[in-house]
This record gives sequence, C-alpha cells and structure tokens, in this order.
Amino acid sequence: MKIDYNHPIPLHIQLKDLIEQHIADGIYTEQIPSERQLMEKFNVSRSTVREAINLLVREGILEKKHGKGTFVSLKPIQDWLGHLSSTTEVIRGMGMKPGAKLITHYKTTPDPYIQGLTGFSEAYFIKRVRFADDIAIGVERHYYPVEIGEELAKYDLDNATLYDLVQNELGIRFAEADQSISCGPLLEEDREYLDIPSDACVMTVRRVIKNEAGQIIELETAFYRSDMYTFKVNLSRKFG
Repeated sequence: MKIDYNHPIPLHIQLKDLIEQHIADGIYTEQIPSERQLMEKFNVSRSTVREAINLLVREGILEKKHGKGTFVSLKPIQDWLGHLSSTTEVIRGMGMKPGAKLITHYKTTPDPYIQGLTGFSEAYFIKRVRFADDIAIGVERHYYPVEIGEELAKYDLDNATLYDLVQNELGIRFAEADQSISCGPLLEEDREYLDIPSDACVMTVRRVIKNEAGQIIELETAFYRSDMYTFKVNLSRKFG
C-alpha cells in the first residue's frame, strides 16, 4: 500500500490507514518510526504525519510518551487460520495477558438457527467477555450439549480456558472445526461490554467444533473488536 496523491481521500487519512495496517500486520509493534522517518518513507509533509498520528492517538491506537516518542497502544491479536487455537492461546502467543469474565450461563432451548447448525434441541449457554492486557476485546457466546455444559459449570468460568476444561478435565478431544468470519454490528445487548462506537463494526467469528466421532461438541459465536483482532493465514501455490 502506498500514498496515492491523486486520490480524493486526504493524505493524512491515507497515512493513518497505512500506519494502522502496519500495526495490524505486526510491522509496528512497539514504537512507531519518528515523524521524519515517516515523512521520508511515505513522502509526505510533517503536518500530514502529525494529523495522521493525532487521529490514531485520539482513537487510542497510539500513545505519545513525552521525550520518548509514539508507541502502539493497542496490540492487534493475530489468530492463525488453519489451526484450532483457543482465544487464550492466541492472546498469550502475542505476548499479552489473557483474561475472561463470565457474564451468564444457563440451560436453554436454542433458537431455530442454532438448532439447525448444531442439532441441539437443548443446549447449555455460556457467555463471557474476553480481555487482552485488561482491555475488553470481545464477547464470546458458547453453546454446548447440556451434559457437557453442566459439567463445565462446576468450574471457575471467569478465568478458565474452556478448550482446556473440555479436553483436559472432561476428556473430550477436539478433532476438527468449521469456521466462518464476517463483519457486522455488535448485538445491542452486548454493547456495554466493549468500549467501541455504537456504529462500529465488529469481527464475527462462528466456529463449530466436532470430536473424533464427528459429533458437535461446541458452537461458538464471538464478536471481536476489529481494531484489535486480526486473522492471518499463510498461502502457497503448487506448481506442476
């Protein structure tokens, strides 16, 4: 990505987007380049650099430290496609402290859509807020078969890793998962949990996990802050 000087989008907005993309891609992880370095790299004026940085500071993505420079405030969490990892593993792998807060859990009759995905006429529902370095990054909704959910409810669900409980404590092995990723609004009832604008889009991840016998063990629908959660996949092309 480069600055397009003929594009109607102002230069400082283009530069802001480029810096934000560099953060999401893990190119800028701690301190970002100085004003002069950014001016030279992107061939823009000092005022353009300052406007872009000020916008990112106001959005909480960057922070200025007096006498030291400008640093990344929100570190994007990268989830690698193709590998079945828990949110805790992903956060810890990025060098951040994972956390969770239980919102509610109960036995329920799922709506027809959930029943169609899982075949659960009854299910056990668990909803938690997930944290990275004490910042709320997402809301996760889990549906389990009742017998599994009731066993999970016996544990401390505030900070536990659900994947670990299911596999290590209940002895159920995950074998495969179907996952879809989309973007849309946060559910109205969950807005209080994430510090984002009311009209902001969130990343919606739906994952259906099966055991070795092909039985559905869990349906998870998670809503993550798109400025803090990115998915990364390695692609290759075979010749011949």
